[in-house]
Amino acid sequence: MKIPEWADKEKVKGGLVSSGRAYNISFRLSLIFVLLGIVSDAANTDIGLHSISWFLLAIMAGLFGLVYSIVWAVSWYLNTNK
Repeated sequence: MKIPEWADKEKVKGGLVSSGRAYNISFRLSLIFVLLGIVSDAANTDIGLHSISWFLLAIMAGLFGLVYSIVWAVSWYLNTNK
């Protein structure tokens, strides 16, 4: 029986740098989306989307960042405990 790709320890260890970068990108995107939502709401105009849509995008980017930070923590743990 073949081991699933997500259960292979070596592949998970290799994801340390990529998951850290993905977390940084999603965190920065969530900050940008929050700022766009605040500016859109304060100016009473739509900057491409309604302000609530910017806030929902910020929440989704934050959730993706949470997932990537968990993947990073597991990769870090597997790399430090050999």
